[in-house]
Amino acid sequence: MFAILKKKLLAGLIGSAFVALACAANAEGLQPGYWKVTSTPEVNGAPAAAQEKLRCMSPAETSDLGKTFSPEANTVNATCERVEHALTPSTLTWRLACTGQVSMDVAGAFKFETPQRYVAEVRTQMTIAGQTVRSRVTIEGERVGECP
Repeated sequence: MFAILKKKLLAGLIGSAFVALACAANAEGLQPGYWKVTSTPEVNGAPAAAQEKLRCMSPAETSDLGKTFSPEANTVNATCERVEHALTPSTLTWRLACTGQVSMDVAGAFKFETPQRYVAEVRTQMTIAGQTVRSRVTIEGERVGECP
């Protein structure tokens, strides 16, 4: 039962991270358009298959970098608090800490290299029923053209 719950929580967390990370943003000229986002996860040091997503980002979706790339806390039976959030024209860092049935610490670091490219890393440490799971997701976003 614990293993199933842990897998569901981790899958939900990684899924939420992918959704948040699959967006492009408007940091000093990061352009709206069609973006290819490659996410490469690692759980407890073991690599997992990379995921590639294509997403059309409108100017409205790219207008708020902090909102676009920051996570929303939606953990059941836990209280989450944003303990760090720093945005510059070329970087975004944030950290979310959750306590309760699930204790979790999630940190993201984004670097907007050019108007058509960004890289990021999201690290998570989750403890449930005395067991700790660590994950790391590296992300590369590249604008590939205009939206179809």
